[in-house]
Amino acid sequence: MRDALLVLAVLAASAAGLWAWRRYHYPSFWLALGFPLVALSVRASWRRVALGCGLTKKRQRFWFTTVPGLVASTGVVRVRRKWQRIAVDTKPFMWLPKPTRHGWRVTLHTLEGQAPGDYADVAEQLAHSWGVHAIRVSSPGPGRVVLMATMRDPLVHVTQLPASDELLKVTVGRLETGQPWVIDFRTVPHWINAGATQSGKSNLANALIIGLAPQPVALVGFDLKGGVEFTPYEPRLSALATSRAESVGLLDDLVALMTDRMGLCRQAGARNIWQLPPALRPVPVVVLVDELAELYLMADKSEKEEIAKTSTNLLRVAQLGRAFGIYLFCCGQRIGSDLGPGVTALRSQCSGRICHRVNDPETATMTLGDLDPAALVSARAIAAETPGVAIVAGQDGQWYRARSFYVTEQSAEHAAHTHAHLTPAWGEITAHLPEPITA
Repeated sequence: MRDALLVLAVLAASAAGLWAWRRYHYPSFWLALGFPLVALSVRASWRRVALGCGLTKKRQRFWFTTVPGLVASTGVVRVRRKWQRIAVDTKPFMWLPKPTRHGWRVTLHTLEGQAPGDYADVAEQLAHSWGVHAIRVSSPGPGRVVLMATMRDPLVHVTQLPASDELLKVTVGRLETGQPWVIDFRTVPHWINAGATQSGKSNLANALIIGLAPQPVALVGFDLKGGVEFTPYEPRLSALATSRAESVGLLDDLVALMTDRMGLCRQAGARNIWQLPPALRPVPVVVLVDELAELYLMADKSEKEEIAKTSTNLLRVAQLGRAFGIYLFCCGQRIGSDLGPGVTALRSQCSGRICHRVNDPETATMTLGDLDPAALVSARAIAAETPGVAIVAGQDGQWYRARSFYVTEQSAEHAAHTHAHLTPAWGEITAHLPEPITA
């Protein structure tokens, strides 16, 4: 009796220890115990999973087969094994799985006639077969496919990461791979950020304000909600437009500033401002646009000329601004082709795409439709209970699920006031520009 109680006590203590180990230090538990068991299971089940997902191919192989022989006097059929060539299902070759922070990854050799898209099409089936949260497919080279498995959703709880200390680079959240979500304007100069109300779109703008506020850059705001979004951050903004009329004037200034910097680079024999000596290099300008659709909506024909001018100038900034230190971050609830050709042309210049939960498929299509179709499906599947989750397509040519850190308006407002002394005056930036010609 005592021996049985002792065994039960040891088993209970072991279970409690394993639970505590997994609960309080999951990375070491995963590497030491969880991953080896999962790797063995994946390798052992690969043939069945590949067959069920349609990833096998028929190939001729020599195989021992059972063929009927003579019937004995007892009525029992005698069989014999014969070595012959038959068609068998061949699975893709799988290398040993390797552990990652949130799961594992494994490299496969594709069979003849297969492409990475064949594996991407059955990614959900693979995830269900192995009991993981998600499977992502990528191809590092011809004939190779990498399956990246995520055991559990890493975006459920997103902890704050240290701020980036590089110019024009801001860490705003975390990717589904566990890596930091970084917006780097030097690498991807122009961004479109789409999302419905309460989807996390404004939270991302707040994160940018906090990240850019301590940097030596000029922030310019277009707040077509009458200024209710960006006015609290005005101490750190070099200029702020709160109506379309003000937007027209501010865009004129940006185009004139861009033209002036073209001349400066041409005189110095530089292709962009980053090739200029530090003493001559002008301050970078980050343009934050909230409610992009308001710049294109027309109530009557009297606004047609104003909208056309606004659209043209914004497109010119997107086409030419990168080399001259002018970067765009455009936010909107509704971004559709029905707003006019200006929006479509602007989208083509914005290689950075962020799509939060949206109310209509047209906005998701406009934001992500020219990328991987799987990204569009994932964007439409974002739940309302997960604000801040978005589909991100950026600098490495891939798309990811990501989630931004929760940043309150109070935190962004505090950062704007704390670093207000770093704000370049818009009058000083544009002081040397020629006066506009008025009729």
